[in-house]
Amino acid sequence: MHQPSKEARSSIYYPYRVFEPWLPSRHQAQQRKRVVIAGAGPAGMVTALELARLGVPSVVLSSELQVSQGSRAIVFTRRSMEILQQVGVAQRMSENGLPWRSGNSYYRGQRVFRMEAPHDADDRFYPMLNIQQQYLEEYLHDACQANALIDFRWGNKLVQLEQGDGVVGLSIDTPEGPYALEAEWLVAADGGRSGVRTALGLQMEGSSYEGYFVIADIRIDLPLPTERLAYFDPDWNPGNTILMHREPHGIWRVDYQLPPGETPEDALRPESLKARIDAQLAMIGHAGAPWEMDWCSVYSARTLTLPDYRHGRVLFAGDAAHLLPIFGVRGANTAFQDAQSLGWHLGFVARGWAGESLLANYSAERVGAAREIIDEAGKSTRFMTPPTRGFRLLRDAVLSLSLSEAFVGPLYHWRTSRPHEYAGSVLNSSGDDNALFAAGPAHGAPPRNIRLGADDYLLDHLGGGFDLLYFTQQDAVPAPLLQEVARIRARGVPLRVVAIGAGGEVAGADLAFADADGHFRERYGVAASGAAYLLRPDQHVCARWLTLDAGRLRAAIDAALPQ
Repeated sequence: MHQPSKEARSSIYYPYRVFEPWLPSRHQAQQRKRVVIAGAGPAGMVTALELARLGVPSVVLSSELQVSQGSRAIVFTRRSMEILQQVGVAQRMSENGLPWRSGNSYYRGQRVFRMEAPHDADDRFYPMLNIQQQYLEEYLHDACQANALIDFRWGNKLVQLEQGDGVVGLSIDTPEGPYALEAEWLVAADGGRSGVRTALGLQMEGSSYEGYFVIADIRIDLPLPTERLAYFDPDWNPGNTILMHREPHGIWRVDYQLPPGETPEDALRPESLKARIDAQLAMIGHAGAPWEMDWCSVYSARTLTLPDYRHGRVLFAGDAAHLLPIFGVRGANTAFQDAQSLGWHLGFVARGWAGESLLANYSAERVGAAREIIDEAGKSTRFMTPPTRGFRLLRDAVLSLSLSEAFVGPLYHWRTSRPHEYAGSVLNSSGDDNALFAAGPAHGAPPRNIRLGADDYLLDHLGGGFDLLYFTQQDAVPAPLLQEVARIRARGVPLRVVAIGAGGEVAGADLAFADADGHFRERYGVAASGAAYLLRPDQHVCARWLTLDAGRLRAAIDAALPQ
């Protein structure tokens, strides 16, 4: 029998709660489930919440009885916050997290590069937000618990699976023994050591870099801003890199590379941790400052992905699908994009609004995103931790030149995680006017936010279905276009018409926003009345037109929802 720990994890700032296990004897015989999600981390819970938005029930399995140990992911991007807003937890994240937009790189005591991420009045969220993963998981779990379509099962470990005709047979172990469960679809969001991936005999492709890194969370009072701080080739750790981040509750993350040959066990000895953290504090001018350890771990940099995220009726997301280095805050932020994408692809298939071939597109798009990230992350990793003598010589030359030559500063750029643009997606309309636009978000890009009021933004109103942004100077949406919208809705497809006009209401639109000063049209590259954008349920652009009619809308929806 599976016996997860009932002892609350230790932390000097986070009050862990131990939940009661879900036990089969307390419930009726299990009927076949639409979706079972193995893994209750960020990827699994966001997938469940996205499915629920489309009316698709799911069962979420957690082998543990509490949220994850340690801060783990601590930096969340603007796009991640926009995704979390869709599932109802962004406000709590913002209320308790630390926003920031700048990063500094230091070499031999001199700041050699400073980067400021773009941020303007149309952005609801800052480029980055620091908060420990325990809080994120707590907020997501609360949202899951509040949703009647999500059956959350603590202390339930998936131990075996077998695929059949239209069904996945599951064996799930609990503190009182195993039970059987059938699902139409299984989502594998069970982390880097995915048991589902192992059970299916799947291998990832890519590279694993030599060397280990320690991450340590310490409580300390440092008069430093909330920014990314990177220190290259310090005297106490020659040839290596140290990163520091401020977290809520007086916690600081210290991240440093180990010298060759040192084992993780040696690195995590208290005397080793103390010596290195003291050395880092002394280097930044705070020698002898008192600090207290909360959590520490060791990791290695890997750039790996499955070549396909669909295997029969099993779909992979998050670390179960790919393993990415933390440089550029890619792990959880990439998992959110996986979950958002998987949620709508699988949700539309489960509701019968699209054929199963749509799931091949989920895999193609997200594998493509992972490969792009791997390429970017590889560049960052090779600069932070040169894998060969040649790369080290090049990196050291950049370090040396940066003391006197400003032009090499951008080579320190950490290539922060960004939303993937599905420019080559088969869901993009081939008969629209994408190539004729001179500005605005193109095929596959996420939309540009627009500030509508003091606490009101465009993206607050989008998502969960298709959104048609229709730009007009008229007081009504044309009748033929509304007739086509009605036909699409009759198929069950959620489609919302959002009119952007000169002012006032627009008859036939579900929502209407005024654009008297033309700012909205400028952001979207629109000049004339009758232009439009079609956004997928994950808000990415799949069609845009300088002029839209009913036939073009029908063709775009048919392309986006293959039967």
